[in-house]
Amino acid sequence: MTARDVWKHLVVADLWSRRRIVAEVVLALVVALSAALSVRGDGTPWMAAVAVAAAVMSVLRRVFPASVLVLTGAVAGVLSGFWVLLTVAGWSAGPRIAAPRRALASFAASYVLYAGLSAQQEMSALSALHVLLFVTLAFLATAVVPGLAGRYRTQRRTLLHALHEHNARLLREREMIASHARLRERQRIAQDMHDSLGHQLALIAVHTGALEVDRDLTSSQREAVGVLREAARAAMHELREAVGILRDGTQAREREDDAGPAARGVAGIDGLVEASRGAGAAVELRRTGEARPLAPAADHAAYRIVQEALTNALKHAPGASVVVELRYEPDSLVAEVANGPVPATAGGERLVVSGGQGLTGLEERARLVGGMVHAGPAAGGGFRVAGVLPYGPQQPHAPDGAPGRAGSGRAATTFVDAENDFRGQSDGVLSGDGGAVIDWSGPPDRQKELDIAMGSRRKGLVIGCGSALLVAVVLGVLAVVGIRELVEESGKAMIETSVYHSVRVGDAESAVRGELPDGRSFLTEGLDAGGPAEPKGATCLVLLSSEMPDGLDEEPVFRFCFRDGELVQKKSYVVKS
Repeated sequence: MTARDVWKHLVVADLWSRRRIVAEVVLALVVALSAALSVRGDGTPWMAAVAVAAAVMSVLRRVFPASVLVLTGAVAGVLSGFWVLLTVAGWSAGPRIAAPRRALASFAASYVLYAGLSAQQEMSALSALHVLLFVTLAFLATAVVPGLAGRYRTQRRTLLHALHEHNARLLREREMIASHARLRERQRIAQDMHDSLGHQLALIAVHTGALEVDRDLTSSQREAVGVLREAARAAMHELREAVGILRDGTQAREREDDAGPAARGVAGIDGLVEASRGAGAAVELRRTGEARPLAPAADHAAYRIVQEALTNALKHAPGASVVVELRYEPDSLVAEVANGPVPATAGGERLVVSGGQGLTGLEERARLVGGMVHAGPAAGGGFRVAGVLPYGPQQPHAPDGAPGRAGSGRAATTFVDAENDFRGQSDGVLSGDGGAVIDWSGPPDRQKELDIAMGSRRKGLVIGCGSALLVAVVLGVLAVVGIRELVEESGKAMIETSVYHSVRVGDAESAVRGELPDGRSFLTEGLDAGGPAEPKGATCLVLLSSEMPDGLDEEPVFRFCFRDGELVQKKSYVVKS
């Protein structure tokens, strides 16, 4: 790794969040303090140097995990205060050393250095087997267990991330398959409508056209036939629009170079009024306010509201006067159609065929563009249908002084939540399912199904706690075995002060040795080197005292020397470690 890589990992600001910087600083201080305390008796300069070295190694562990792990293992074998850094280095090296062989080699090298250098220290006179046991336990607890835990945590997070991406991809593919199935079904319906209704409407238009030129018809009959022909032609046009929407998922838009007004928007309401007047209805059209453009979907909705209301008025209130009013309010267009009561001269009640879904369709159409529709009896009799439609599609508010939409001068207003609109009313957004917009950025809500199946945090917590419990049990068993060994060894090398005082010089060697342990323990190794000179020709037995020493570096010792079958000397002294 080059110096540029180190600089990139350690200095570049966008790679280090504030939280991470604070955590790294606190961790470096803790590691430095622990290392400095291990050499507190060697002078301030040496403590400062050790603290700085520990802090630098703590920061570099992310860039050089293997090197820091091996170096920390070596230093920890000499300075016990580096055990904190060894734990941190093991935790970082576990997930960051990707290759298993390289990770195993790094931990093995660190263990060899740690064990070898620890065995050379004079902190205790242990046998090689016991040194290996305790050093192995310490390295397992401070380096291997954190490394395995960190590696497991990282691998599990990587696996979950990959499963999330795979699940999201499957969900996207499922949506695409469903979208294509809906599109094929809509195309089939469109083809059926074109083949059946188109044929019938074409026949109606042809026959009414032929009937219109019949010389036997009166002028009023010929005018009525002309109205039927125009209605058939308009129905054919609307059928083509509906078929186009079903096939392509988009509404037909007027061409920019088309000089005529849109036939199925607010501009086409005049034609509806004229057609209704031609059918003999008394219809009045009123406009108030300054005309403003609407979004294509809202423009078409206004046309449909007026069309459906006029149709209902002609069917259910024949002979009644009808008023169509278009009011351009500051934030919306109000399209209202109201008819008066049916006059008594209109005749008896007629049988009218109705699907019963017209007003429901109008309410849904208005909701999809952020508007609303009201329908109900009018004051004084009659019926009233009113639709409130916003001028533009919903969009973020523009800054002060900037128009929210061209021609609107402000941000668009909506009156209902159209968030679940599967058509997606945003202008210019086309997709394979009628303009549906599916946002797959980040884990979708349905990823919760995957989290439940995987157990997510709860399952990971159970696995982590189970692993930690298993490690704790193993370490506990090893600790119990070690403590038992120490107790047995201390029984071979330690006596009470009262036993020392009960033995007198001149007693028989056999009697004295019967009251004392044999002293064959690693705890007594090296104790005879720090005492007074032994009597000439005598054999001495050195044992530990059960009394607590005055200092941590002191060890109280009892020595018994034998010659010619009797005790010739007993000494009590302190050995400096």
